[in-house]
Amino acid sequence: MDFAFIGGLIVTVAAVLWTQNHEGGSPTDILLVGPLVLVLLGTIGVGVMGGTLKDGIGALKQVQKAFLGKPKDSGATVATIVSMAERARREGLLALEDAIKEVDDEFLRDGLQTAIDGTDPDELYEILTAQIQAKKAADKQGAKIWGDMGGYAPTVGICGTVISLTVVLANLSDAAALGPMIGAAFVATLWGVASSNFFFLPVQSRLTRLSGLETAQMELVVEGILAIQAGSNPRSVAKKLESLLPPGTAVPDKKAA
Repeated sequence: MDFAFIGGLIVTVAAVLWTQNHEGGSPTDILLVGPLVLVLLGTIGVGVMGGTLKDGIGALKQVQKAFLGKPKDSGATVATIVSMAERARREGLLALEDAIKEVDDEFLRDGLQTAIDGTDPDELYEILTAQIQAKKAADKQGAKIWGDMGGYAPTVGICGTVISLTVVLANLSDAAALGPMIGAAFVATLWGVASSNFFFLPVQSRLTRLSGLETAQMELVVEGILAIQAGSNPRSVAKKLESLLPPGTAVPDKKAA
């Protein structure tokens, strides 16, 4: 579990509430139900309108990934691949059939099984890269919807402010209430801008980053599977894959499967 998003969100909200309190106001002055409902639900609504229903549902499901998603350990994946390469080198590719059942990485497990089944290397490469491209496309669309919401939110907030100001204009006779009413009217604009920059756009960035890390690991796995299928020397496999890892990534020692 990666707490980067949750931690950043907590710090950001705390900064807003502290500033409100520091300036002499109360957090309850900006935590108004009406503006929050309009901005959040209205923004999500128009965001979903820009794609298909399936796109919208998929994007909403990605919220959990944005909050709690954690990249896989690339170093451990390399160690697993090298372990498989050592066994395949000693006993042959078919010897991996039982060993892959213990592999946690679904993409690696399925790719190795396809190789064991005797798939031509070129065809295997096409199958695996097609899966990567499909994932990239799906992840890109999901992140795009959140980016679109980030663009819509400030305008939805302005709409909320206009709605509130119409109420203010209808009550000009109550001079004592005008100040608080005008202040409350601009809360929707505040949450429109804040939700865009403190939530919707960061969700887009987070999903894009996680997708990049995941697909990069999948590409590394493809290189490893093809090397195993070709019967490459495990040391060469290890050096090649380690060269593809981000700087500072540790590869644990792992005995052959």
